[in-house]
Amino acid sequence: MDVGVPESRQIVGHVEPVTQGAFFWPNPTMRLPRLGHGCVIYLKRLSRYGNSLHSRLKMKILNNHEIRIAAQLLVKHIPKSLKVYGFLFALNRTEGSRPPTVISVDAWPELNVIVSRTQTENKRDPKERVLFFSKDEQILSTILKEHDVVDWTASLSFAGIDNSYSPLLKDISSQRGSSFRSLCHAHLLHLTDFDSLLPTEHSEDHFRISSLNDSNVELVNKTWKFGWDEDGGRHIKKMIGNFPSCCIVDDHGQPVSWIILDDFCTMAMLHTLPAHRGKGYAKALVSCLARKLHAQGFPVYCFVEKENAVSYKLFTDLGFVEDPSYRAAWWDCNF
Repeated sequence: MDVGVPESRQIVGHVEPVTQGAFFWPNPTMRLPRLGHGCVIYLKRLSRYGNSLHSRLKMKILNNHEIRIAAQLLVKHIPKSLKVYGFLFALNRTEGSRPPTVISVDAWPELNVIVSRTQTENKRDPKERVLFFSKDEQILSTILKEHDVVDWTASLSFAGIDNSYSPLLKDISSQRGSSFRSLCHAHLLHLTDFDSLLPTEHSEDHFRISSLNDSNVELVNKTWKFGWDEDGGRHIKKMIGNFPSCCIVDDHGQPVSWIILDDFCTMAMLHTLPAHRGKGYAKALVSCLARKLHAQGFPVYCFVEKENAVSYKLFTDLGFVEDPSYRAAWWDCNF
């Protein structure tokens, strides 16, 4: 990636051999690798105060086996790690069909910061989607400012990041001359007490509950606020094909209410057709899908936009809880 570095903060790099499953970058005078190359790069930065070396930093890019290990390492930091954990969980289930993705960490296996970069499959509005989880804001700041982990010249989407990092991201984007805007904020709700869900006999046995299939993609796409185009249809088809879903069907076997997972393993796209609302379908579907996810080892969580009081009440009534110190946010850079 082509991130300019002022002469006063020139970075000098050298490379050491890396473990099996990764590549290395052989020439320290060459630019750092673009998305898709694996390497461990040791960076040395001249002190701003003089001619002594100030620090020795490294980022490791994980291979497929290490991505599975990283997902397990993040479990103990739930709920704040849920977004990245859910994404890694999804990657591990879709190895053969994943978009170009790089997962990097500051240390291994005792990581402090993990950063994910994915080239989105949206042809109409292509972006590089960035996720990260951090246990140490100072290390995160150093990595984002001084490493080539994020290409600040590219069109970026920071998805579901802890809102407390907003000032840091704004500051870096301003220093790099990048535009930056906030898109939305949301509650992160997760389920730990499954006894709060509707009883099985009240949902699975009372309603005609099924799963979505490819024939339902167009219907779901038309009702999704980010859908209506080919990109939305491809995304929904991929989610239905790879992850659990639930729907309630009418007498003709057509879905009238549904819920699926997105590519972060987040419960999403909950929708009931207007003519069928007020019948308890949403609570039944959330309860059904939550049990199905739990049985298959998935995380059980969702994001609810802060303005959506109805959905917030629905999920909290079913036992979903949130960490009051955490608020998820979405930002675009160079939009």
